[in-house]
Amino acid sequence: MIEVNNLVKRYGDHTAVDHLSFKIEKGKIYGFLGPNGAGKSTTMNMITGYIASTEGTVTIDGHDILEEPEQAKKCIGYLPEIPPLYFDMTVLEYMNFAADLKKIPKNEKKSMVEEVMEMVKISDMRNRLIKNLSKGYRQRVGLAQAILGYPEVIILDEPTVGLDPKQIIEIRDLIKSLKKKHTVILSSHILSEVSAVCDYVLIISHGKLVASDTPDNLGKLAQGSNNLSLLVKGDKDKIRILLGEIEGIKEIAINAAKDQEGWEVKLSTEESTDIREEVFFKMAEHHYPILEMQSKKVSLEEIFLELTEDDKKKKPEEPEREGETK
Repeated sequence: MIEVNNLVKRYGDHTAVDHLSFKIEKGKIYGFLGPNGAGKSTTMNMITGYIASTEGTVTIDGHDILEEPEQAKKCIGYLPEIPPLYFDMTVLEYMNFAADLKKIPKNEKKSMVEEVMEMVKISDMRNRLIKNLSKGYRQRVGLAQAILGYPEVIILDEPTVGLDPKQIIEIRDLIKSLKKKHTVILSSHILSEVSAVCDYVLIISHGKLVASDTPDNLGKLAQGSNNLSLLVKGDKDKIRILLGEIEGIKEIAINAAKDQEGWEVKLSTEESTDIREEVFFKMAEHHYPILEMQSKKVSLEEIFLELTEDDKKKKPEEPEREGETK
C-alpha cells in the first residue's frame, strides 16, 4: 500500500529524517511513535507530499508521491497536528469546500458529506462557525475532511492532542472503526494511545527507525522482557547462587528491603519463559521463604524509553526545525 524507501530530510546541517524505510499494508492501524523532535511530523509531511524529501522515495499504491502527486494523493486522507480549517466558514460550508477540493462527484457529494458528518458526530454543528467550536469539535471537523472521499489510507498526526478524556475515548473509538474500510497511520508520543488502538508500532528516534512490530512482540526487543519481583529471606550471596542455577534468567538484582526484613530480588527473563515454579521450589528446598512474588511484563513505556534512550543526550540548545512536532 505504502512503501517508504531510504527517506532523508535535511535542514542545513540537521538531519530530521535519516534513511527511513518501511512498508504499510492494507487493513491495519499503524502507530508511528517517537519522542518530540524525533521526525514523526516531518516523515508524515513527506508521505503526504506536503514537503519534498532530500533523498529517497515514497510510493502510494504504486504512485510516486513526487512524480505522480495527484494519483498518489487520491489515496490519502490527512489530518495534520493543526487541522487545516477556515474559521469563518460554517462546518457544512467547510465540508462542501473540502469535497470540491477532492473532486467528489456532485451526485455523491451531499450524501457523502452527511454520512461523514454523522460518522464523526458533527451533524449538530453543521451551521456553527468553525471559530466558535471547541477544540474537540475542531479536531472532529479536521478528521471529517480527512475521511471525506473514503481514501484507502488515513494519516493522523497527533489526533487527540488537547482533547479532554471523554473526547479522547470517542476519537480513539472512531479511529478503531476506520480500520474496517481503511488503513490508518497514527502518529503519537502518547504511549497509551498507541497501545489502545494500533495493530503495529513503528518507533522512530533521531529520524531513524529503531523498532517495528506488534505491541506484544515489541517486548522481545527490550532488555528483560519479563520481570519477576520477589521478597526473600535468607543469605544474599546464597540466594544469588541458587537463582543463577535456574535456566532462563537473564539478570539478577538483589537489594535490601526498605521496610521489612529480607531482600528485594528482581529477575529479568526471556519473553516466553515462566520461572515462578522453579524459583519457588528452589527457595523452598533451601528453606528461604518467599514473602512476596510478582510477575510483570515489560510495558510499552519501558520499551519506548529503552529504544529512545539516546534522546537524553540530545543537546537542549538544539533548535526545533520546520515540520518537527513541538
